[in-house]
Amino acid sequence: MLNLLRKDFIALKSSLWMGLMFLTVFSAVFIPKHSSSVHLVGIYTAFATLSHATMIDVKNQNHNFLVTLPISRKNIVQAKYMMSIIISLVSVLASYGIHMFATSVFPVLNKPELTVMDIIGPAAIVLALASIYLPLFYSLSKKGTSIINGVFFILLLALAQPTAMFMNMINENRLHSDPTLYLILIGIILLFIVSYYIAAVLFTKKEL
Repeated sequence: MLNLLRKDFIALKSSLWMGLMFLTVFSAVFIPKHSSSVHLVGIYTAFATLSHATMIDVKNQNHNFLVTLPISRKNIVQAKYMMSIIISLVSVLASYGIHMFATSVFPVLNKPELTVMDIIGPAAIVLALASIYLPLFYSLSKKGTSIINGVFFILLLALAQPTAMFMNMINENRLHSDPTLYLILIGIILLFIVSYYIAAVLFTKKEL
C-alpha cells in the first residue's frame, strides 16, 4: 500500500507545477470575484489534481504494469482512494491558507471570516465527487477517461454557483452545529466507502 502511494506521489511530484498552476489560476479567477472563493478554489484545485493523477496512470499505462506485480487489484484501487483523500485535504488547506493571507494583506477584498467548516465542507464535496468519478475511471478505457474528465469539468462549472450559495447560507445563518450537516458528512463518508468497494469490484473484473 505504501509503495503504491509512493508511486502516485512520485508521479505527481514530477508534475508538481501542474498542481501549483491549478491553485494559482483558480485563486486568481475566484478570489477577487466570489465571496465563497475559499470553497471553490479548494474544490477545483483538488479535483483538477485528482483527474491529472488518473490521466498520468492512463498515459503511462500504469495499471498494465501494476497488475503484473504480486499485489491485488483491490490494493491498487485502495491506494488511489487514499490518494484522493490526501489531495483533497492538501488542496483545501492550501486554499484556506491563501485566503487567510489574502484577507490579511488585502482587507479590501472583504472576505467573510473563515471557519473550520470552510475546510470540512469543500473536502467533503471533493470526496463526494471522487465517489462518483473513481468507479467510472476504473471501469472505463483510456478514451472513456478523457470523456468523463470533460463531463466532470462541465459539472464543476455548473455546480460553482450552487456550491457558493450553499456554503454562504451555512456561514450566514451560523448552521455549523446543525445536526443535519453532520448527517450529510456521515452520508458522504459512507458513500465514499461504498464507492471504493464498487470501484474495486469493477477493476477486478476489468480486462486490461
